[in-house]
Formats: sequence, C-alpha cells, structure tokens
Amino acid sequence: MKERKPLSFGMTMLASALGVVIVSVLSGLVMLIMTIVMLVSMSSSKDVTYVKNNTVLTVNLDQISGDREGSPLMSFGKNSSVGLVDLMGAIRVAANDSKISALLIKDDGAADVSWASFEELRAAIDDFRAAGKPVVSYATSYSTGGYYLCTAAEQVCLHPSGMVDFRGIGAEVMYYKDLLDKLGVEMQLIRPESCAYKSAGEVYTMNHMSDANREQIRAYIGSVWSTAVADIAKSRKMSVEELNRIADDLTGLLADDACANRLVDTLCFEEDVRQMLKNQYGGKQLMGVEKYIENQKAQKSKEKNSIAVIYAEGTVQDGSAKSMDEGVYGDDIVKALRQAMNDDNVKAIVLRVNSPGGQATASESMTHAVIQAKEKKPVIVSMGDLAASAGYEMSCMADVIVAQPMTITGSIGVFGTIPNVQKLMRQKLGLSTDTVSTNRNANGLTAFRPLSPAAMKLMERNVEDFYKVFVGRVAEGRHMTYDAVHEIARGRVWTGADAVKNGLVDTLGGLDLALRIAAEKAGVEHYAVKEYPAEKDVMTQLMELFGEQSNDDLNLMTKVRLAWKWKRCGGWQAVSRVENELRYVSESEGVQALLPFVIMN
Repeated sequence: MKERKPLSFGMTMLASALGVVIVSVLSGLVMLIMTIVMLVSMSSSKDVTYVKNNTVLTVNLDQISGDREGSPLMSFGKNSSVGLVDLMGAIRVAANDSKISALLIKDDGAADVSWASFEELRAAIDDFRAAGKPVVSYATSYSTGGYYLCTAAEQVCLHPSGMVDFRGIGAEVMYYKDLLDKLGVEMQLIRPESCAYKSAGEVYTMNHMSDANREQIRAYIGSVWSTAVADIAKSRKMSVEELNRIADDLTGLLADDACANRLVDTLCFEEDVRQMLKNQYGGKQLMGVEKYIENQKAQKSKEKNSIAVIYAEGTVQDGSAKSMDEGVYGDDIVKALRQAMNDDNVKAIVLRVNSPGGQATASESMTHAVIQAKEKKPVIVSMGDLAASAGYEMSCMADVIVAQPMTITGSIGVFGTIPNVQKLMRQKLGLSTDTVSTNRNANGLTAFRPLSPAAMKLMERNVEDFYKVFVGRVAEGRHMTYDAVHEIARGRVWTGADAVKNGLVDTLGGLDLALRIAAEKAGVEHYAVKEYPAEKDVMTQLMELFGEQSNDDLNLMTKVRLAWKWKRCGGWQAVSRVENELRYVSESEGVQALLPFVIMN
C-alpha cells in the first residue's frame, strides 16, 4: 500500500482557515435565520395582557422612542419602547379607566426626550390628575427635563443616593472647521445675505458662534427655561426666584439637598414607593404602559369617520424610506397626504411635524402636497419638539398651526454648502485632477477645486431665489405681507410661545388640541385616528434590507450590527455626531434648510 505523505504546514493552515470560514458562514446564516424568525414572531404574536382592578400604570421615560414607535429591527435586543403619541393617549384613556388606580413615572436620568415633548406629556399627566387619580414619580437620578415632567406628580420621590440635575439649560454647537482644515477640506458656504441667523452652515466655516447665532440661542433657551421654571414653581409651590437660586448655587443636585430645598418630597427606595402605592392608593399590581397600549390597540374602533395623523419626524430628505431608514422622506409624505385626501372616510388631516429641516426640494414637494390636500379637507399642523426650516415650510400652508410653548420653530431661511477637497487630494493623498471642457463653466461646479466666479454667482442666486420663495409661501399661508415675514425670518429660530406672538403659529397646545380643532372644522364629533405613513411589517423591512445595494460594500449582517450600535451607543455621541454631519453633507445635494444647534438638557 502506498504511504500517504502528511500535508505540508501551508496546506494544513489553508485547510484550517477554509474550515473556519465555512463554519463562520454557516454560523452566520443560522444566526441570521434565527434572528429573522425571532423578529417576525415577536411582531406577529404579541400577547394582550388584560387590565385587572387596582392596577398602577407605570411609565419609564427611557422607553420613549419619538413621536411614533420605531422599527422593530432598530429596537431588537433592547427594552420595549413606546411612541410619545401612544403614551399620551394611553395616559388619557387610563384617567377614565376604573381599573387604573394610579400612575407611576420613573426617570433614571436616561430620558432622551426634548422639552416640547415633556411639555406635551406633562399636559396628559395633568389631565390624569384632574380625573382625581394620584401620580407618583420616582428616580435614581432625575434629568433636567425628566424632573420638569415629574414635578407634575403630587409625590416626587428620589433614591437616597440619587441626584436631581437642576442646573439650568445649556446649548451646544459642534464646529468642524478645524477638523476640515486638518483634512484639507474647505467648505464653501452660500446663503442669502440677509440670513445672518441661518447659522447651520457656519459649523463648517467657523470654530465659534457668530453673534447672531448666540443671540437667537440665548433667546431660545431663556424662553424654554422661563416656561419650565414657572411650571415647576407652580407645582412645587415655590417661587421662580428661589428655583433659579437653587440652580445657580447647585444646592439641589445631591439627594439630601434636593429634599431639604423641597425639590423632592421624600428620599426612599423603589420598593418603598410600591408599598406606598399599595397602602395609600390601593394599587395591587403594576402594569407597564407598553402592555396597556397593546390592550387598547386590541380594541378596534367601530367609528367610520376618521382623522388622519401623518407623522413627519426626522431630517427632511428626498425619495422614499427603505427598511431601517429614519427621517422625513418627501415621497412618503406626499403619498400619505394624497391617500388621506382621497379617502372618503378621512374627514380631516393632522400633520404632526417634528423636524429640524433638510433638503429644500423635498420640502417644496411636501408643501405643494399640503396645499392640494387643503383644497379638499381641513389640514391642521401639530408641531412637536421641532418644526424649523423645511419643517416650518411644510407647515405654513395649513389651516391652523398648533405648537407647544417650548417647540422650536421658524428658522425661515436656506443655505448651501459645497466642499473643496483639492488640498486633501493633493497634499494628503497625492492625487490631482486635470480637465478638458467644451464650455467655460463645464468644470466650474466641482468638489476638486474652488467654485468658479460664475458658479459661485449662480449658487448665490439659487439660495436668494429660494429664500424669496420660502418667505413668499409663509406670507401667503399666514396671511402676512412679505416684509412682515422677512422681518421675523432671516433664518431666526423662535420658540412656540414667541411664534404665537409674531404670527408664525396660531395657538399653543399639543396633538390632542390639533385633533379637536380638526374634528371641529370637519364637523365630526366621534372619529377614529388613522396613522400615516402605514407601518411596514418586519418581513417587508427584512426583504427591503436584503434588496438594498450597499454604497460602502458592507455586508448585510455588518449593516444590521452598525445600525443597532449607532442607535444605542450614547457614549459615542460626539463621534457619531461628527460622522453623521459629514456624511449628510457629503451625500446632500442642492439647497438645505436646517436647524443650527443642539439643545442640551
């Protein structure tokens, strides 16, 4: 018998590596199949938990995921989440539910919710208390906004080793100019000469706040803080001056100080709160609000008439959303408006806007669709945290605009940015370009060299013309003169409270008020709410995800992991903000209408 020769070291390593690759691929496929099965089963087989007598409804602020609950693909592996609108509706239903005895609100300092949302949720809690039912709040640590919300409770409880982050409000703007200089990238900013307040583009061309931006930010956060402190003072039976002194001196942060200065009522552990709910208010068991919402959704409305609620939440973008995409996609909103407009059972439309703005072309398309819808049915806008820039343009033609006092709105203005990467290409990468053209400006609009004088003049004309169109639309929609709108426009941001005074908003309130106004204008008393755009099931999202062509050659599993990681890694905020900003600029085309800063609370 012929003796076999042992494999060489190289062949052994090759065989081992091949085996590892095969096992990894098979394992990945098995994991992918298991993930898909779990996601589909989770979305299709939610058990309805029936409400028992003497139930305490429990709300965790870190569950709030925006106006509307996000995609199951984005929330897979995390704690359950609820949309703000569903949450407010559940609290108001619970106020009249004989089986709900009390409401418990928990804030562990992780709430990622903006001021206007807290304000709207606070109104729902006030309604709950107005029904004669108690509200108790508890936290290991209160965030600033979370504390504002929780002071609507009659009992504010804090962990003995906890904190109350009561220091006032700060606003932060991140600037990228020095980073771009190091990379060899020059960002060319084009904006109307009169739009000094339209400062979003300044983050690429400056390394500090302009005077105009500092002015509007100071005015905005001052208005928000004044509203918040006034509400807290009323709830806690304290003076505004006393609360500001506590914030200035940091004498309310530590648990003992917070209790001594009456920011909280008692220091205790969570189990003590549960015993109090049981002994004082007869609450025998707790029920998470997400279960209560499922219970309510299982009870189908028999109303034939409906009011459409169309959600426009996120950055405005052209096109249509695919799979896990988040934002306000122009084609989707236009489609939703037309569907609601042509549905005979839909008697009115409420456009829920929560957007800092974005691409001007998508904004124009949506605004045109609002005008068309308004010709057939009442269109009411409910502004959430943000309805600025493109978010305001799509709102301005509505019959009535409703906003919260703390809503950010206005920012009527535009800008354009075009990067010049010539220095990066030559000095950093050793690359250069040369050109041949048939006409003088064929190569005048490129990222590989500064704009030609003619191209720069064209871009300046583009933004000036669009600004005039924007102001003209607002003047028409708000029944104001062009000059009156221009005076309060120029890219300046306003709070909802100030916007009512200057005519950009009709009245103050939340989505519930917008629905009441819509019903009144449509002449209906009883109605169901029909939400748009229609939510895609998990299977549809997975099929779209499989069908996507990756721009950066990432495979499917890598894309999914990055999406989850991006969503949950709060510790990477600074890095993700830089990457997200630069990616948006590199992928965006044309004129932009965006909000210029981030509010820290």
